[in-house]
Amino acid sequence: MSDDFLRKPFSLMPATVVEEAATTNYTPVTSTFSSAPVSPYLNYDSRFLQQSQPEFIFPEGANKQRGRFELAFSQIGTSVMIGGAIGGLAGVYNGFKVTKAFNQAGKLRRTQIINHIMKQGSGTANTLGTLAVLYSASGVLLQFVRGEDDHVNTLMAGSATGLLYKSTAGLRRCAIGGAIGLGISSIYCLYLLARERSTSSSPKFM
Repeated sequence: MSDDFLRKPFSLMPATVVEEAATTNYTPVTSTFSSAPVSPYLNYDSRFLQQSQPEFIFPEGANKQRGRFELAFSQIGTSVMIGGAIGGLAGVYNGFKVTKAFNQAGKLRRTQIINHIMKQGSGTANTLGTLAVLYSASGVLLQFVRGEDDHVNTLMAGSATGLLYKSTAGLRRCAIGGAIGLGISSIYCLYLLARERSTSSSPKFM
Protein backbone atom coordinates (compact mmCIF):
# COMPACT_ATOMS: atom_id res chain seq x y z
CA MET A 1 0.00 0.00 0.00
CA SER A 2 1.55 3.31 -1.09
CA ASP A 3 1.93 6.43 1.06
CA ASP A 4 -0.23 8.46 -1.36
CA PHE A 5 -3.16 6.16 -0.73
CA LEU A 6 -2.80 6.52 3.02
CA ARG A 7 -2.71 10.32 2.83
CA LYS A 8 -5.97 10.50 0.86
CA PRO A 9 -9.17 10.76 2.92
CA PHE A 10 -11.56 7.84 2.61
CA SER A 11 -14.65 8.50 0.49
CA LEU A 12 -17.55 6.34 -0.65
CA MET A 13 -17.66 8.11 -4.03
CA PRO A 14 -15.76 6.71 -7.01
CA ALA A 15 -12.37 8.25 -7.83
CA THR A 16 -13.60 9.52 -11.22
CA VAL A 17 -16.36 11.55 -9.56
CA VAL A 18 -13.90 13.10 -7.13
CA GLU A 19 -11.47 14.06 -9.92
CA GLU A 20 -14.26 15.52 -12.05
CA ALA A 21 -15.50 17.57 -9.09
CA ALA A 22 -12.01 18.96 -8.52
CA THR A 23 -11.54 19.99 -12.19
CA THR A 24 -15.00 21.49 -12.79
CA ASN A 25 -15.28 23.31 -9.41
CA TYR A 26 -18.70 22.03 -8.44
CA THR A 27 -19.78 20.22 -5.32
CA PRO A 28 -20.98 16.69 -6.00
CA VAL A 29 -24.28 15.63 -4.43
CA THR A 30 -23.63 13.11 -1.68
CA SER A 31 -26.18 10.93 -0.01
CA THR A 32 -26.91 11.04 3.68
CA PHE A 33 -25.59 7.50 3.90
CA SER A 34 -22.07 8.63 3.03
CA SER A 35 -22.10 11.23 5.80
CA ALA A 36 -22.02 8.57 8.49
CA PRO A 37 -18.81 8.33 10.52
CA VAL A 38 -16.36 5.93 8.95
CA SER A 39 -13.50 4.26 10.72
CA PRO A 40 -10.15 5.61 9.47
CA TYR A 41 -8.57 2.19 9.98
CA LEU A 42 -11.16 -0.18 8.51
CA ASN A 43 -12.84 0.08 5.13
CA TYR A 44 -16.45 -0.23 6.25
CA ASP A 45 -19.23 2.05 7.39
CA SER A 46 -20.00 1.90 11.11
CA ARG A 47 -23.74 2.02 10.38
CA PHE A 48 -23.54 -1.57 9.19
CA LEU A 49 -22.86 -2.67 12.76
CA GLN A 50 -25.86 -3.99 14.68
CA GLN A 51 -26.60 -1.91 17.74
CA SER A 52 -29.12 -4.28 19.31
CA GLN A 53 -26.57 -6.64 20.81
CA PRO A 54 -26.13 -6.78 24.61
CA GLU A 55 -23.87 -4.14 26.04
CA PHE A 56 -22.13 -6.45 28.51
CA ILE A 57 -20.86 -10.01 28.17
CA PHE A 58 -21.74 -12.36 31.04
CA PRO A 59 -20.16 -15.75 31.75
CA GLU A 60 -22.27 -18.77 30.97
CA GLY A 61 -24.79 -19.41 33.74
CA ALA A 62 -24.12 -16.11 35.50
CA ASN A 63 -26.95 -13.88 36.70
CA LYS A 64 -27.44 -10.71 34.66
CA GLN A 65 -28.26 -8.62 37.70
CA ARG A 66 -26.72 -8.12 41.11
CA GLY A 67 -27.96 -10.34 43.91
CA ARG A 68 -29.19 -9.35 47.33
CA PHE A 69 -25.75 -9.70 48.89
CA GLU A 70 -24.21 -7.29 46.38
CA LEU A 71 -27.08 -4.82 46.81
CA ALA A 72 -26.99 -5.01 50.61
CA PHE A 73 -23.97 -2.72 50.97
CA SER A 74 -25.41 0.06 48.83
CA GLN A 75 -28.82 -0.26 50.48
CA ILE A 76 -27.38 0.00 53.99
CA GLY A 77 -25.18 2.97 53.12
CA THR A 78 -27.97 4.77 51.32
CA SER A 79 -30.36 4.22 54.23
CA VAL A 80 -27.85 5.64 56.70
CA MET A 81 -27.24 8.75 54.57
CA ILE A 82 -30.96 9.33 54.00
CA GLY A 83 -31.62 8.90 57.71
CA GLY A 84 -28.88 11.36 58.58
CA ALA A 85 -30.25 13.93 56.12
CA ILE A 86 -33.84 13.59 57.34
CA GLY A 87 -32.79 13.67 60.99
CA GLY A 88 -30.56 16.66 60.37
CA LEU A 89 -33.38 18.64 58.80
CA ALA A 90 -35.68 17.73 61.66
CA GLY A 91 -32.95 18.78 64.09
CA VAL A 92 -32.66 22.18 62.42
CA TYR A 93 -36.41 22.73 62.73
CA ASN A 94 -36.60 21.61 66.35
CA GLY A 95 -33.45 23.53 67.25
CA PHE A 96 -34.85 26.81 65.95
CA LYS A 97 -38.17 26.07 67.61
CA VAL A 98 -36.68 25.32 71.04
CA THR A 99 -34.19 28.18 71.04
CA LYS A 100 -36.91 30.60 70.01
CA ALA A 101 -39.17 29.39 72.81
CA PHE A 102 -36.42 29.94 75.43
CA ASN A 103 -35.31 33.25 73.85
CA GLN A 104 -31.78 31.99 73.30
CA ALA A 105 -29.43 33.89 71.01
CA GLY A 106 -25.82 34.07 69.89
CA LYS A 107 -23.42 31.24 70.62
CA LEU A 108 -25.84 29.49 72.96
CA ARG A 109 -28.48 29.28 70.25
CA ARG A 110 -25.98 28.05 67.70
CA THR A 111 -24.72 25.36 70.07
CA GLN A 112 -28.24 24.16 70.85
CA ILE A 113 -29.12 23.94 67.14
CA ILE A 114 -25.97 21.92 66.43
CA ASN A 115 -26.80 19.60 69.32
CA HIS A 116 -30.30 19.00 67.94
CA ILE A 117 -28.91 18.32 64.46
CA MET A 118 -26.34 15.81 65.70
CA LYS A 119 -28.72 14.05 68.06
CA GLN A 120 -31.65 13.65 65.67
CA GLY A 121 -29.46 13.03 62.65
CA SER A 122 -27.55 10.20 64.30
CA GLY A 123 -30.73 8.71 65.78
CA THR A 124 -32.60 8.62 62.47
CA ALA A 125 -29.54 7.34 60.61
CA ASN A 126 -29.15 4.57 63.19
CA THR A 127 -32.81 3.59 62.86
CA LEU A 128 -32.86 3.40 59.07
CA GLY A 129 -29.46 1.70 59.01
CA THR A 130 -30.69 -0.97 61.43
CA LEU A 131 -33.79 -1.58 59.32
CA ALA A 132 -31.65 -1.88 56.20
CA VAL A 133 -29.31 -4.38 57.89
CA LEU A 134 -32.23 -6.52 59.08
CA TYR A 135 -33.90 -6.44 55.66
CA SER A 136 -30.70 -7.23 53.76
CA ALA A 137 -29.72 -10.05 56.13
CA SER A 138 -33.20 -11.58 55.93
CA GLY A 139 -33.21 -11.34 52.14
CA VAL A 140 -29.77 -12.92 51.78
CA LEU A 141 -30.68 -15.72 54.18
CA LEU A 142 -33.96 -16.44 52.37
CA GLN A 143 -32.19 -16.47 49.02
CA PHE A 144 -29.65 -18.95 50.36
CA VAL A 145 -32.32 -21.21 51.88
CA ARG A 146 -34.83 -21.14 49.02
CA GLY A 147 -32.24 -21.11 46.25
CA GLU A 148 -33.95 -18.35 44.25
CA ASP A 149 -34.53 -14.62 44.39
CA ASP A 150 -38.09 -13.48 43.71
CA HIS A 151 -40.84 -11.29 45.12
CA VAL A 152 -41.66 -13.89 47.78
CA ASN A 153 -38.27 -13.23 49.35
CA THR A 154 -39.01 -9.51 49.36
CA LEU A 155 -42.34 -9.99 51.15
CA MET A 156 -40.88 -12.39 53.70
CA ALA A 157 -37.82 -10.19 54.30
CA GLY A 158 -39.99 -7.11 54.84
CA SER A 159 -42.23 -8.94 57.30
CA ALA A 160 -39.23 -10.39 59.16
CA THR A 161 -37.66 -6.94 59.39
CA GLY A 162 -40.73 -5.48 61.10
CA LEU A 163 -41.03 -8.46 63.43
CA LEU A 164 -37.38 -8.40 64.46
CA TYR A 165 -37.21 -4.63 64.90
CA LYS A 166 -40.19 -4.62 67.30
CA SER A 167 -39.48 -8.01 68.87
CA THR A 168 -38.50 -6.47 72.22
CA ALA A 169 -41.57 -4.21 72.46
CA GLY A 170 -44.17 -6.89 73.15
CA LEU A 171 -46.24 -9.27 71.08
CA ARG A 172 -48.75 -6.66 69.92
CA ARG A 173 -46.17 -4.16 68.70
CA CYS A 174 -44.19 -6.99 67.15
CA ALA A 175 -47.24 -8.00 65.11
CA ILE A 176 -47.86 -4.37 64.11
CA GLY A 177 -44.24 -4.04 62.99
CA GLY A 178 -44.52 -7.20 60.91
CA ALA A 179 -47.72 -5.93 59.30
CA ILE A 180 -46.10 -2.60 58.46
CA GLY A 181 -43.11 -4.38 56.94
CA LEU A 182 -45.40 -6.62 54.92
CA GLY A 183 -47.36 -3.62 53.67
CA ILE A 184 -44.27 -1.66 52.60
CA SER A 185 -42.74 -4.68 50.87
CA SER A 186 -46.06 -5.39 49.12
CA ILE A 187 -46.17 -1.86 47.74
CA TYR A 188 -42.58 -2.25 46.55
CA CYS A 189 -43.38 -5.56 44.85
CA LEU A 190 -46.41 -4.05 43.11
CA TYR A 191 -44.19 -1.25 41.84
CA LEU A 192 -41.66 -3.75 40.48
CA LEU A 193 -44.38 -5.80 38.79
CA ALA A 194 -45.86 -2.69 37.17
CA ARG A 195 -42.45 -1.64 35.89
CA GLU A 196 -41.77 -5.12 34.51
CA ARG A 197 -45.11 -5.14 32.68
CA SER A 198 -44.54 -1.69 31.20
CA THR A 199 -41.06 -2.70 30.06
CA SER A 200 -42.28 -5.93 28.45
CA SER A 201 -45.27 -4.27 26.76
CA SER A 202 -43.32 -1.33 25.33
CA PRO A 203 -42.46 -1.73 21.61
CA LYS A 204 -38.86 -2.50 20.79
CA PHE A 205 -37.33 -0.63 17.87
CA MET A 206 -34.46 -2.19 16.01
